[in-house]
Amino acid sequence: MPKLKTKSGVKKRFKLTATGKVKHGVAGKRHRLISHNAKYIRQQRGTKVLAKADQAAVKKWAPYGLD
Repeated sequence: MPKLKTKSGVKKRFKLTATGKVKHGVAGKRHRLISHNAKYIRQQRGTKVLAKADQAAVKKWAPYGLD
C-alpha cells in the first residue's frame, strides 16, 4: 500500500491536543476590526477547539496525525 499524503492546508491550520481534539485559530481577526465591538475581539483571541462534527474530516485529511 502506498503512503497517504496529508493535505498541506491542514498541516498549517490545525494542531492536535493531548486528548486528540483538534485546535484551530479563530476567524475574523485579520482586518476590519473597527466594525467589531471589544467583546467580539476579546473572545476571538487565541485558539479554539474544533466542533466534533468537523474533527472527523480534519483527521481524515491528516492520516498519520499532526505534529
